[in-house]
Amino acid sequence: MADRTWTSHGRTRRSTRTVRVSASALIVAAVVLAVLIVPPVVQLDEQAVDLSQKLLPPSWEHPFGTDDVGRDLLLRCVYGLRISLLVGVVAALVATVVGTLVGAAAAAFGGWTDRIVMRLVDTFASVPHLLLGIFIVAMFRPGVWPVVASVALTHWLSTARIVRSEVLSLRSRPFIDAAISGGSSRWRVTARHLLPGVLPQAGLAAVLMVPHAMWHESALSFLGLGLPSHQASLGNLVQTARSSLLAGDWWPTLFPGLFLIIPTLAIAGLAGAWRERINPRRRSELML
Repeated sequence: MADRTWTSHGRTRRSTRTVRVSASALIVAAVVLAVLIVPPVVQLDEQAVDLSQKLLPPSWEHPFGTDDVGRDLLLRCVYGLRISLLVGVVAALVATVVGTLVGAAAAAFGGWTDRIVMRLVDTFASVPHLLLGIFIVAMFRPGVWPVVASVALTHWLSTARIVRSEVLSLRSRPFIDAAISGGSSRWRVTARHLLPGVLPQAGLAAVLMVPHAMWHESALSFLGLGLPSHQASLGNLVQTARSSLLAGDWWPTLFPGLFLIIPTLAIAGLAGAWRERINPRRRSELML
């Protein structure tokens, strides 16, 4: 009886996980198609102002309504998602590369190099990400690339720690001892054996960092420190809709918020499925 119960729970959880992963994959695919296809196909200016159409509620002509200067909110949300996704992906890739190189170098060389590097990592990690990000973007004019640099330079620390722990685990494997005994240098061992061994974990860290970077960009833009106010980003859209919300117009705030929440949850769902796949022990525990 107990075996049947465990099997039933295992099948139910597998079915739930399959549905969750499929839904996340469909949402991510729809997001990618929207940001790639809609701007070139829809020949409309997302900056076009028409005060006679301002703050129209959702309708067939404007499915998401219009904003406070008459711009189509659906088109603005797609453009905003495009910018936020660009910032998230590029910042996550840069942060992952930096964190992977730093963590692998610290663990591969060990000794005082490892101690100095990890103390620097702890020092940077003691400063709140948002505060450090504000300090970085404040040194430049508002734009996409200062925000990318801000997010990337404040989010490589966790990747460095993960990669360092994985490299330390790999260093104890017999094939690493055999390579060193065969005369391979530390650089060769790191490049040929250690870095390929941590690529799955580094890739997972990059995927998990994308939604976090998107939220970070939105927070900076909401505070007026990210992208220029005229440029569509999800943070800017939410920030400019505050006065409309106080007046009772809910759609300029709701739809940009959903465009931020739903794609980030979908990406996080795919990353969770990947984490279960590369960690069979965790997956088997979840199936009980």
